[in-house]
Amino acid sequence: MGKKKETDPPALQKYGVPLYSAAWLPLQFRHEDHDSSKQHEREQDKDREEITHASASSYEYYVVLAGGGGEGRSGIPNAVLLSRFDFSSNSLSPQPVAKLNLGSDLPYRMVVHPGGDGLICALPNSCRFFEWDEVEDNEDHKLGLKSSEKVLTQLEDVGQQLALVFNSDSSVLAVGGEDGNLRVFKWPSMEIILNEAQAHASLKDLCFSPDGKFLVSLGGRGPGRVWDVTSSMAVASLSKENDEIFASCRFSQISDQTQVLYVAAITDKGSSIVTWNTSSWKRVSSKHVFREPVSSFNISPDGKFLAIGTAQGDVMLINSTNMCIQTMIRKAHLGIVTALTFSHDSRALVSASMDSSARVTLVEDKKCGGSSLRIIIFIIIMAIVVYFLKNEGVLPFLG
Repeated sequence: MGKKKETDPPALQKYGVPLYSAAWLPLQFRHEDHDSSKQHEREQDKDREEITHASASSYEYYVVLAGGGGEGRSGIPNAVLLSRFDFSSNSLSPQPVAKLNLGSDLPYRMVVHPGGDGLICALPNSCRFFEWDEVEDNEDHKLGLKSSEKVLTQLEDVGQQLALVFNSDSSVLAVGGEDGNLRVFKWPSMEIILNEAQAHASLKDLCFSPDGKFLVSLGGRGPGRVWDVTSSMAVASLSKENDEIFASCRFSQISDQTQVLYVAAITDKGSSIVTWNTSSWKRVSSKHVFREPVSSFNISPDGKFLAIGTAQGDVMLINSTNMCIQTMIRKAHLGIVTALTFSHDSRALVSASMDSSARVTLVEDKKCGGSSLRIIIFIIIMAIVVYFLKNEGVLPFLG
């Protein structure tokens, strides 16, 4: 008899389109249930709404996914999908709760507005803004997406954009193109702050510092660059070592006064995490973390964990304190991991893949296995030492 095929866990679902982007819905769109009277009570009880550390199982979490088959006649649609995640059962909805088809335009990159205004998709030649659509049906609140009347004129006919990011207070939008052009706008006015035509040969990733003062950009080759948002000037260069390829970058706030920059790099040994001081913009450390190249990267909002996805479909959570791999899911996906995003409360990680699958991994705050093993070895060694000292009569009081 052949080996029985393992059933996919309910937190892993396939949605029929190759996925390139993933994000969590902003907090204000999460509801404890669909009962209209209870919803009205919650709207009046502002204090309860603002408790972000409440039991996750009492809320509905939504994941936004974007992807498709691109242009041509493949028959694979291009779409933005909305799926529901249930903490109590650790499951994603088998089918999207909403789907917006985009015709022949592939949404290759996506960014969700942190304040809940909507989302922006980077299509092959332009960027388009979409809004959330809440519809009441038989006292149920159904959430969907719709095209917005707001046209991003400054981002029409600009070619493929490979990086989109808002700052933390949603007041600034940065966009990086395949042609290396970096554009930074005030939001929602779209007043241009920075327009650097040759920031890089091709721009791969962008991230704002938590305080919004700095923007880091990474290109396909060459060093990373640090931009002062206020002056719209490049203020530092992030140099590479030993033929590194910078793949992705993220800031983290590790204390009230200290921010750190992490850069995921591809080396001849696999994946490394490079840490940078954000005052001097000097390297602090470089840690080899995995033997396979990184394909996606992110950090949890609370700064405790880094997430890495690989071209082989693996997903791992790394403790940011000691850079130990805390959770490893081999073959989490059958294809390259294209996107990783933590939920706003850092309790879950969604990953997406070109194999059309999305997966949610719960984050467990446990001790690093390597540290526990060293403690066990130390105890065993001490026991052996005591045993020999006792037999030699050095410790007669143990006899």
